[in-house]
Amino acid sequence: MGAIVAIVGRPNVGKSTFFNRLIQRREAIVDAVSGVTRDRHYGKSDWNGKEFSVIDTGGYVLGSDDIFEKEIDKQVELAIDEADAIIFMVDVESGVTGMDEDVAKLLRRVDKPVFLAINKVDNAKRAADAVEFYALGLGEYYTLSSINGSGSGELLDALVKELPDVVEKDDELPRFAVVGRPNAGKSSFINALIGEERYIVTDIAGTTRDSIDTKYNRFGFEFNLVDTAGIRRKAKVKEDLEFYSVMRSVRAIEHADVCILLLDATRGFDGQVQNIFWLAQRNHKGIVILVNKWDLVEKETNSVRDFEKQIKEAMEPFVDVPILFISVLNKQRIFKAIETAVEVYKNRSKKIVTRKLNDVMLPIIEHRPPPAYKGKFVKIKFCTQLPSAYPQFAFFCNLPQYVREPYKRFLENKLRENYDFTGVPITVFMRKK
Repeated sequence: MGAIVAIVGRPNVGKSTFFNRLIQRREAIVDAVSGVTRDRHYGKSDWNGKEFSVIDTGGYVLGSDDIFEKEIDKQVELAIDEADAIIFMVDVESGVTGMDEDVAKLLRRVDKPVFLAINKVDNAKRAADAVEFYALGLGEYYTLSSINGSGSGELLDALVKELPDVVEKDDELPRFAVVGRPNAGKSSFINALIGEERYIVTDIAGTTRDSIDTKYNRFGFEFNLVDTAGIRRKAKVKEDLEFYSVMRSVRAIEHADVCILLLDATRGFDGQVQNIFWLAQRNHKGIVILVNKWDLVEKETNSVRDFEKQIKEAMEPFVDVPILFISVLNKQRIFKAIETAVEVYKNRSKKIVTRKLNDVMLPIIEHRPPPAYKGKFVKIKFCTQLPSAYPQFAFFCNLPQYVREPYKRFLENKLRENYDFTGVPITVFMRKK
């Protein structure tokens, strides 16, 4: 469960360049899966051993400046709501603009750490020019050049000092987050589960809206529902913007063990739902897919099968995910959905004894060793599950660099065939023995 940092500011001040610089070292590692449509505005970064998520709020607003003026307020408000810290980026070349002043006004009221980053400072004269940004009333500032990276170290040092420490509690109940695009029926689903309408969140000004957990104990299951309902309250934000629903899902997903991804059968597994799916997958969360409003779909003979096939094609290569067809309205299969989420949670925390793992996997590998690469033969001698919150396996061999992606996928599939990891992303590492 990492902290979330948002980068805000008007267009063309270099937010995306800085964002890319923050996540580049990581993205390559995180996205070994081919064909993942990456959400270009969300990534993981780390500095001095502290990992955090970064959200670039720019890049979504097209159109004229005056449209942007309205949008930037929404983006800043969203960042204020969802992030643990905010980097406000301005540009020394253009000096303080009216739009910068508007953003500063919103940020001065916030009790979260705000870092004023003055970009494009690459010589002494510009460093002197930066002084005028004191006028924004945000106190100290950091000068940097996001193109060549100079100065970003001081900013990041200060930033990670302010980020909350991540506390992993072992004895915590499993946390399930219900995610999906707006109007898919998330709130109704939670109401149907909890069986009361006490789910209406009152909008008290100034309350920080971290996810509120609802303890849930019925049918012999006990878990926390990570409440993402604070998510629908901004009437000002037109909820159809992809950015907002993805950004709103980020926090819920980061704080959950299992994501219950609810989608509207009449709209299908569209791009936005897929983005949320990949976000959960990249964060190594358990996933259950619920197709809601199935009662509204015209049924053909194989419609369930066809629909499932469509979803699985879009999810490749991670297709070992439970898909349930439900109707929140008619309370159909809602209990089954929770039962499945509990199973996925158990799969995610499964630990396999090293000796047994080797007894199963080594004969499979002997029977189908990695293909020779550049005339070199790879010998895998040993494997073990790493001690982490989600399933990761290390295979030790003489030439780890010669094991290609398809063979790792083969190993993953064999792990799935022999052990139930349904609904859970698995990572396979090759290590030097």
